[in-house]
Amino acid sequence: MLKLKSIDVAGLALNIALYVALGYIFYSLIPISYGGVRFWPPVIVPAVFAVVFGPFVGGIGAAVGIFLSDALFGNNLLLSLIAGVTSNFIAFFLIGYIAKKKIRWVTPVVAYGVATALFIWIGYSYTGLDFWAKTAFIGVAVASYIIFLVPVVLLRNSKWRSFEVGSIIGMLIGAAIIGVTVPLFIQYFVGGALFTLPIALSTFFFTFFTEIPFVLILGPPIIEAIYRAFPTLAKRKQSEPQ
Repeated sequence: MLKLKSIDVAGLALNIALYVALGYIFYSLIPISYGGVRFWPPVIVPAVFAVVFGPFVGGIGAAVGIFLSDALFGNNLLLSLIAGVTSNFIAFFLIGYIAKKKIRWVTPVVAYGVATALFIWIGYSYTGLDFWAKTAFIGVAVASYIIFLVPVVLLRNSKWRSFEVGSIIGMLIGAAIIGVTVPLFIQYFVGGALFTLPIALSTFFFTFFTEIPFVLILGPPIIEAIYRAFPTLAKRKQSEPQ
């Protein structure tokens, strides 16, 4: 059973409030979207809270925050529940969960490499895609692995290694959920274009590449600043089981 302390509840409320407020401000100033997915720099908010207060505070705060944001902008709330809430909870829960672990850099590199190879084999051997669609499919899988590999290896001796690994894995999975669910929803519930692999891949790419830089670049300095300002939060994190 999930038990949150009073400080976690306060963190959860602040996470939701900041996510909604910054989301409204950013999208009002920069109303960029693609295929029903908004340009969304505020992802840095739940990513930070997931590390400082734990995976449930990050995941639940992101899920509730994105739903309230969609309601505020008058977006389809069923789509928000299917795509936004699900992807946000999973992505930021994983960021907070993995960031807590002291992982050896070799382990995620090998595990993700095996998963990528299996993914490519399944996509190439058991789908009825044409040559160019299969090529795009394989290209995305390989590109995702490279995106994952480079910062993990470069930061293999950094104290932020687990955070970077968790961020990439969480955001990849979250973007993949959106890449599949948003085009399918538009096809079946809105009467838009038929679901195709290029549409799914382009939605995935837009989501991942417009969000991950904010998490990877801004996350460490913001978290470090919070720990310096509130040493008790840093001590609390160190006392938690790994």
